[in-house]
Amino acid sequence: MKKLLYLLLAISIFSCAPDKLPVDLLIKNATIYTVDADFSTANALVVKDGKILEIGLKPELELKYNIKETYDAKGNTVVPGLIDAHAHLYGLGLELRNVDLIGTTSFDKVLRRVVAFQEEKNAEYIIGRGWDQNDWEDKNFPTKKELDSLFPNTPVSLRRIDGHAMLVNSKALELAGITSKTKVAGGEIVLENGEPTGIIIDAPMRLIGKTFPEITAEVSTQALLDAEKICLQNGLTTVDDAGLGRNIIELIDTLQKEGKFKLRMYAMVSNSPENRDYYLKNGIYKTDRLNVRSFKVYADGALGSRGAAMREPYSDMPGHFGAMITTADSLDYLAEKIAASEFQMNTHAIGDSANIAVLRAYKEVLEGQTDRRWRVEHAQIISPQDFSYFDDNNNILPSVQPTHATSDMYWAEDRVGAERMKGAYAFKTMLDKAGIVALGTDFPVEQVNPMYTFYAAVARKDLKNYPENGFQMKDVLTREEALRGMTIWAAFSNFEENEKGSIEVGKFADFTVLDKDIMKVDEKELPSTKVLATFINGEMVYQAK
Repeated sequence: MKKLLYLLLAISIFSCAPDKLPVDLLIKNATIYTVDADFSTANALVVKDGKILEIGLKPELELKYNIKETYDAKGNTVVPGLIDAHAHLYGLGLELRNVDLIGTTSFDKVLRRVVAFQEEKNAEYIIGRGWDQNDWEDKNFPTKKELDSLFPNTPVSLRRIDGHAMLVNSKALELAGITSKTKVAGGEIVLENGEPTGIIIDAPMRLIGKTFPEITAEVSTQALLDAEKICLQNGLTTVDDAGLGRNIIELIDTLQKEGKFKLRMYAMVSNSPENRDYYLKNGIYKTDRLNVRSFKVYADGALGSRGAAMREPYSDMPGHFGAMITTADSLDYLAEKIAASEFQMNTHAIGDSANIAVLRAYKEVLEGQTDRRWRVEHAQIISPQDFSYFDDNNNILPSVQPTHATSDMYWAEDRVGAERMKGAYAFKTMLDKAGIVALGTDFPVEQVNPMYTFYAAVARKDLKNYPENGFQMKDVLTREEALRGMTIWAAFSNFEENEKGSIEVGKFADFTVLDKDIMKVDEKELPSTKVLATFINGEMVYQAK
């Protein structure tokens, strides 16, 4: 009889207990850095319908919910889905099809790679990227002489690592109609003894690009998918692509809606009259995975190719100031036009002259407004008095790439001198003024790996632990600041802080699982940190084997 009573009591209690709420995913046994306002931690979280439902401790969450899937983090670290605030995803995908010249330590090695590529591919037009004469014993720009000898009848175009200079052969010059008399504002066709050397800097490169073989929709699709795969493997859940045409933006949207492309994208619209007219007329375009609300403008070129616009001549090239790709008057015009819309203006600015032109243009048209979040992309060399243009009203924000500092530190002072270096790669100074700093890589100029970004920001060293005491450590970021720059501050710079960038209830279930606690391990271990899994909308889109 007692057994029967106990059984009836148990049935009664069970029948009165509330049904467990069904959920899609439990992450347990993790060290979770939420990157919320308090930078709080937890060890478990629950996901339902692609969003974070609750954060807390494993036992209570397991008891509370009916869980469909469980991911045991086994003590590893979970951070909000990593955001690359400045990259070129489509460009990365295209370049996977071309000659990879990254890491070449001499022009002879460049030529060897090009020859090997052509022996395998037999391309109608040889295209490559990645050389950097600053890594060679002879740091002068190469010429077309050797390319002409090796490829007299096949056009060749080899972009420098920064994308702001290229070496071409005579066949490529012929196809583009470039001669010693060709003049293009916003760049340079380098001449020697009155004839083109084959080096072209910034704006005139467009003449070469117009002669490239047509890129089909199939090639563009595969390029996007190939680049996405690399990003997911590196723990990225959102990428800000710094300059896309309407056709590629619409292709990304189609692939995302078909479920073929999972990565979230913040697409900066390339600044062309056609693109501007279309998007200013039609307005911001936003889905859960695609955000089109900014225009990408180029103020100047790059420091490595001496195309960055400087107030005073280059220290290692007297009389040479670099060049503005977009003049100050044109920047003013664009700023006024974009300010009349809801769009952001995101402008590439490297040299101190380019930066002040951009900052002044922004300041003028945004006077009296707040929270426009216009971005200065790179903000690489700024005169000390000009940092005050960044302030806490969120009108003007810095978007920087820490690995640029550790790539350029070997030769940057030769270019600009010790005095101008005081305002170079000044991430902490900008953070103190603006209150946030968005961090990215600028891949494929730099490597995709966001752990290299984190390490360069907090250690200011290269992957060989050089320099021993760090590079210009007055502008080092703390680990918390660096992680915020790669998550919530990057999201803020995209007007997306309410949906991503931190692990908080109601936000997208985007997170990255790491094999090391990047907030605590010795800094030497940071670059070797591996991504174990990447989640977007609570879906595992990458898992390490």
